[in-house]
Amino acid sequence: DIHGIAAAEGVLTARGGYTSHAALVTRAMGKPGIVGCEAIYVDYGKEQFQIGEKIVKKGEKISIDGTSGEIVIGEVPTYLPKVSEDLTEILKWADEIRTLRILTNADTKEQAAQAFIFGAEGVGLCRTEHMFFEENRISVFQEMILAGDKDEREAALKKIEPLQKSDFTEIFKIMEGKPVIIRLFDPPLHEFLPQKDEDIKELSEKIKVPFEVLKVKAESLKELNPMLGHRGCRLGITFPEIYEMQTRAIMEAACELSTKDNIKVVPKIMIPLVLGLEEFKIIKDSIKKICEEIKNKFSASGFDYQIGTMIELPRAALNSDEIAKEADFFSFGTNDLTQTTLGISRDDAGRFLPDYLEKKIFREDPFVTIDENGVGELIKIGKDRGKETRKDLEVGICGEH
Repeated sequence: DIHGIAAAEGVLTARGGYTSHAALVTRAMGKPGIVGCEAIYVDYGKEQFQIGEKIVKKGEKISIDGTSGEIVIGEVPTYLPKVSEDLTEILKWADEIRTLRILTNADTKEQAAQAFIFGAEGVGLCRTEHMFFEENRISVFQEMILAGDKDEREAALKKIEPLQKSDFTEIFKIMEGKPVIIRLFDPPLHEFLPQKDEDIKELSEKIKVPFEVLKVKAESLKELNPMLGHRGCRLGITFPEIYEMQTRAIMEAACELSTKDNIKVVPKIMIPLVLGLEEFKIIKDSIKKICEEIKNKFSASGFDYQIGTMIELPRAALNSDEIAKEADFFSFGTNDLTQTTLGISRDDAGRFLPDYLEKKIFREDPFVTIDENGVGELIKIGKDRGKETRKDLEVGICGEH
């Protein structure tokens, strides 16, 4: 859905909930969204949606208020939200007593600049996959996915590398002197390929690959449960050249800014979805070698880099003492850690969560407030065991919580 979200002025969905992926991505892009409005029925065949007796057809205008959840048929004046004086005052009081640093999620220079104005103390998560969805980039990335062998894949990655480097350069500049945590590629590859025949045909003509070949490849990459499938560091193990390209782009950008422009940079590379030490170490050794080579090439001694991981699987939390032998920092990815601990998908839970809340099975929505007895306990174990191994281990939390 990311292409649709990028093109849209706002988002209204019939499925999902406040913390589902559509809602999260929409907010990150600064767009209003109403997610999980199950009262509407979307009819794809007739290209319309219905709510009660009211039918809204393709081409009609609606207006949405992402704060109140109100949907208005027709066009109404819109305005940018403002931060109220009361909120500013409360945040000022919080700043006087807090011990946590507050960083931002930012995947583009525009998001980083906006967050910097709002007082972000760095970038806590830069999701590199979101950089590939722009019109001039997506077809090159699709070329890489559809490559027949490593040589073809590397040829496509060479075209992507300067684009990634320019993105990182801009974000480092905006966040001068502040940490920027860049997560290496995370989602399953099939998400980047078209699914409909007409879209596959269009891509086939663009990249000069036969329609039948493309269709078979797109089908072969589909997974029954992509959240638990071939994604995160598993892609880095299978296709190390993807993470190597991203590491080169990060380090080239950092070294050039540090040595040529005298701009202070604090790059931190995050490896996603690790299960344990062995997996982490294989990828870390591979990308650290590249980091050192590039630093030596530029004679860059004015900054240091870190390599850490996102703890988002129960096994990683329980084995954090082992992982901390190699990881410079942990960031607890609480969205996926909640999903994998409770066995609940945040994109589908809206169907039964209201009953669970009403019957007091959950006191709060576990995707909004941490499930203390399960997820919270794993975070505590992960933090304590990690710090037993490495006293200076930096620990953060990343997610809706």
